[in-house]
Amino acid sequence: MGVHAVVDLSDIQSFTEFQRTARDSIKRLKKTGRPAVLTINGQAEVVVQDAKSYQRLLARVEEADRLLALRRSIAEYRAGQFRDIDDALDTLEARHAGTAQRTRTK
Repeated sequence: MGVHAVVDLSDIQSFTEFQRTARDSIKRLKKTGRPAVLTINGQAEVVVQDAKSYQRLLARVEEADRLLALRRSIAEYRAGQFRDIDDALDTLEARHAGTAQRTRTK
């Protein structure tokens, strides 16, 4: 299922209508996988989504975050902004284990 950049007009309804037709609205959310925008006094106030679709959205966000971090790391590497692995490990160990140096075996 692709990402929907634009809200379909059929996915907008008043909060009152959503309450009145809650069972049917929830069935539609599950069937289509699309969120619904609920309005109060004509203004968009809440987005409602089925749990499965929401979990997929969270997974996509997490994947996008990892890709951004990877792209940043690649750019830093190409710009010469990297450290020797032993120095990096020493820093991590000192920060998280409370020791200044790790024991190296060569």
